[in-house]
Amino acid sequence: MSLDVAELPDDIQLLKQMLIDAQSHFERETSILLEEIRLLRQKRFGTQSDKDESSGQQPLFDMPEPVEVDEEASSEEEEVEVPAHTRKKKGRKPIPDDLPRVEVVHDLPEEEKVCSCGCSLSRIGEETSEQLDIIPAKMQVIRNIRPKYACRKCEGLDDEGPSVKIAPVPAQIIPKSMAAPGLLAYILTAKFADALPFYRQEKQFARLGVELDRASMCNWAMKAAEACQPLLNLIQEEIQSGPIINIDETTVQVLMESGRDPTTKSYMWIFRRGEPDKTALLYQYHPTRSGNVALEFLRDFKGYVQTDGYSGYDFLDHQKDIRHVGCWAHARRKFMDVVKAQGKNRKKTGSADVALEYIRDIYRIEKQAKKNELSPEELYRERQDKARPILNDFREWLVERSSQTPPKGLLGKAIKYTLKQWDRLVGYLEDRRLSPDNNAAENCIRPFVLGRKNWMFSGTPEGAAASAALYSLIETARANNLEPYSYLRYIFGKLPLAESLEDFEALLPWKLDNYTILASEFLKEAVN
Repeated sequence: MSLDVAELPDDIQLLKQMLIDAQSHFERETSILLEEIRLLRQKRFGTQSDKDESSGQQPLFDMPEPVEVDEEASSEEEEVEVPAHTRKKKGRKPIPDDLPRVEVVHDLPEEEKVCSCGCSLSRIGEETSEQLDIIPAKMQVIRNIRPKYACRKCEGLDDEGPSVKIAPVPAQIIPKSMAAPGLLAYILTAKFADALPFYRQEKQFARLGVELDRASMCNWAMKAAEACQPLLNLIQEEIQSGPIINIDETTVQVLMESGRDPTTKSYMWIFRRGEPDKTALLYQYHPTRSGNVALEFLRDFKGYVQTDGYSGYDFLDHQKDIRHVGCWAHARRKFMDVVKAQGKNRKKTGSADVALEYIRDIYRIEKQAKKNELSPEELYRERQDKARPILNDFREWLVERSSQTPPKGLLGKAIKYTLKQWDRLVGYLEDRRLSPDNNAAENCIRPFVLGRKNWMFSGTPEGAAASAALYSLIETARANNLEPYSYLRYIFGKLPLAESLEDFEALLPWKLDNYTILASEFLKEAVN
């Protein structure tokens, strides 16, 4: 901005005041810019978790990535009662009891079983120790043999039917494919549960002596997803039946999409049924992040919808039969940005710390309620008696601070965001089944994000849609405590035989348990 000297006033006092105002404005703008620079540096080079830096306080949302550790050094936490407090005892994690055991006896040679006095030694006990072993993957071929039958006497001339009889071709999840349900489940679990791209699996199969190219695996994945569509339709119906839906979305890159540049962002959406006794997850690929995606999915839905503060969800506030609930985790992150931008040498008594303490208090109530195993009715009363007064005080504090804080700074933005979202944020108090945050949906999107880091992009929209379908099956199985490989292998064997609605419903994850699945596989192997 240029300054015309001729326009400056002649009054010295007025000039001094103008300089003071300019300097004050410059300092405010500089402070805001430096704050943003510190935050950007922290995001680029610092830790990426929401770990609380206040002394002695455990993090509320600290969810580190899993790391590989030496089994000798790994430990579990065991509570040991001692006077006046509990102590966390460290030790090696026990080997699961349900794993098969192979006993190897390490005995003394016969000549050493003699005492120096000449008598034979008697066995008085034994010492045991256990080691984990693994049997590497091994390929096998299933030969489906169908005997043919014909009449040697009349050669079929006296029979109106076929002259040669043979058993029908076994039903397959992918007709005429050489992929058995076990191989198909293995490949899809490796990619969509363990984030192992097809090209890496191709190399693994080569080491096992089998040439299995990635194009075939990709083709199988798409056909398997298509065959599972009846199950996906049932999962979607279950989610849309209510009463609670969690929604989130993340980016995905699709290279060959008609009319779009390969670098254009597309999106993977997650819709989650928010009840723990019957968790259902549905991933959907869409080329856009528009709120119309959620609007279309929620058509005729009645109940609670919990989301983050993305503006695409604003339409939910005006839907007649929907109560839009917000996410305290996102509000908290805004204040954590203020803390991170202040650096390590900051004073831990600022406004951001006060806000974080308020949020910490409401989570303490949730944690204590879970620890005490409160009933749903007791949890509802606990929230009304304890959480609501805390939230009322917090809102009054926010309103007071909003008039004293520069709106362009990180703190001003955090306060403005929280006040704008307030009606949504307190929505969880209305129903005992609701959570203060949308972490349930965010946790469901993480497996996809982890996979995306490895395979990076989808080739076509059809491939992205197939990925969404398979993630839906695997993550719904996980959410219902099913082992993904066993579940996929089970349904891939049963789906070709399903005819009625009841047959398909019986394959939904919440209708099954690991015992039923494993028992079925055991009986199948025993018969073979």
